[in-house]
Amino acid sequence: MPRVKRAKIHLKKRRNLLKRVKGYRWGRKNLIKQAKVAAVKAGVYAYRDRRKKKSEFRQLWQIKINAACRELGLNYSKFIYLLKKAKIELDRKVLAQLAEHHPKIFAKIVDHIKEVQ
Repeated sequence: MPRVKRAKIHLKKRRNLLKRVKGYRWGRKNLIKQAKVAAVKAGVYAYRDRRKKKSEFRQLWQIKINAACRELGLNYSKFIYLLKKAKIELDRKVLAQLAEHHPKIFAKIVDHIKEVQ
């Protein structure tokens, strides 16, 4: 059986690894052992944070809605309760965008749910 040399594949794997860690600091950008560890760890963080991003955005939306509500004389929890009571099914993302970019429309929504109360 002939001997198999894997120089091409070995070099390709190294090249791809070094492309992934380009821009990292110190030895993690050019030393293979450190680059492998850094690339794996970066992948773990990326996987975790793709899930965490959703909760962080929800928190941000809640903060924006609460700030807009307090200017109009309500707090966040009361506002959400009154929305459900008035059967207005807008999600927090849309409400936060309205509160930030279209405060007049948001104020109309708040007035409407205060009337229903």
